[in-house]
Amino acid sequence: MQDFLEFRAISKGYPGVQALADVSFSVKKGAVHGLMGENGAGKSTLIRVLSGDQSADTGDILIDGKPQRYRSVRDAFEAGVIVIHQELQLVPELTVAENLWLGRFPGKAGVIDRTRLTGVVKEKLAEIGIAIDPAAKVASLSIGERQMVEIAKAVMADARVIALDEPTSSLSSRESEILFALIDRLRAQGKVILYVSHRLDEIFRLCDSLTVLRDGKLAAHHPDISEVTRDQIIAEMVGREISNIWGFRPRERGAVRLEVRDLAGRKLRTPISFSVRQGEILGFFGLIGAGRSEMARLVYGADSRSQGTVSVDGKAVTPDSPPQSIRSGIVLCPEDRKSDGIVQGRNIEENMAISSRRHFSPFGLLQPKKEAELAERFIAKLRVRTPSRKQDIVNLSGGNQQKVILGRWLSEQGVKVLIIDEPTRGIDVGAKSEIYEILYELAGQGMAIVVISSELPEVMGITDRIMVMCEGKVAANIERADFDERRILAAALPDVAPDGANASELPNQQVQSR
Repeated sequence: MQDFLEFRAISKGYPGVQALADVSFSVKKGAVHGLMGENGAGKSTLIRVLSGDQSADTGDILIDGKPQRYRSVRDAFEAGVIVIHQELQLVPELTVAENLWLGRFPGKAGVIDRTRLTGVVKEKLAEIGIAIDPAAKVASLSIGERQMVEIAKAVMADARVIALDEPTSSLSSRESEILFALIDRLRAQGKVILYVSHRLDEIFRLCDSLTVLRDGKLAAHHPDISEVTRDQIIAEMVGREISNIWGFRPRERGAVRLEVRDLAGRKLRTPISFSVRQGEILGFFGLIGAGRSEMARLVYGADSRSQGTVSVDGKAVTPDSPPQSIRSGIVLCPEDRKSDGIVQGRNIEENMAISSRRHFSPFGLLQPKKEAELAERFIAKLRVRTPSRKQDIVNLSGGNQQKVILGRWLSEQGVKVLIIDEPTRGIDVGAKSEIYEILYELAGQGMAIVVISSELPEVMGITDRIMVMCEGKVAANIERADFDERRILAAALPDVAPDGANASELPNQQVQSR
């Protein structure tokens, strides 16, 4: 196969940071090429340059041997390049069909041909195996469904080069399988797929070749991925060996810190009860739609409860609202960092200080010096990679954004319960191990921690106990000594258990059916 996509000496700098430095590699026609690196390694910047969203300071991009000169994303689109970003680029109030036709609606004299608009989309979605109503508004879709709509957009445009940035981060197992089958078909058609992911199993399953970036530079290029090992890739990404990413350390568990009794609300099938002790890390696992995030929002008070109580150290948390939860010692790092976690348009310092300002800003008067000191302290403590505390948070990698959110809550006085939803989604292996260390440290100080994750190896690797959710209810409560991947997955699947047994009959599990 011949080289079809080529990056030649691409460099890109921003104030205080060199995002890319002389990056060169090529991808053959009909190949799926993996792109890996720690958060902040330069992957997203390279993708933005490819998409026409950013211009390189120096260097060239060649497609089929021809240098490309993009002035906009539209130029890249017309050249056959489409990038599907981790942060989805859809218009929520438009329908699926309208989003897929956006900018090129069929019709004449300014009149949209609605029949063709919907009909073509319906056929294309059926062709690629996506069961979504073309007339549905994007706002009504789940995150996973929206991701599939983005992928369908690239297929409909008949792109020659498709870059996928962490495409399975919000997909269920079934949706991921649909994506993998689609990628195989696109490869057979001669398309170039640039696949950006932190998931090594996906990289080895899908990719023909691989490039690794580190600190904005080319760390390694592997024309044949079959000749490289997982440990080698990890070492190339982080510049050091990581023998055990989880680094689990047992610790003593104290008195009950968080007590949840008969909690119910919208999207929860049955009331839920559980407790978390001081120093304990409790994991919640389940498939997309199992109700894990909904449970977390109810505990935190972000959604209204229809019944149930939440107590911290024996004291009830009322009324159910985030401000009252924070005052009682409960904080939440949400699943969707972009929409619900970071404050866009604000810098790191402001994002960290936004919650704790009430403690050192009497009568609403800001204390810039104290905010600066707080930001510098937690930037150092959490090893946030940034040229300055004044850096806009949207310019940070996902892992560093997560650290800033953690810093916000660690600066809050009296935190007793930390709920963290998908703690390492879209985060590289090096930053993952750093975040796990932070969680272990907090648990060691007596904090009760609830970790919600759709990655079974993660939840098995870092928690003391796992509660498995299925269809809005708790299906199993499993101690670390009894962790077994097959049994956990069986409990997470509706009406499925190993050897034909009902989930409630599985040994070593305490099933709650309230």
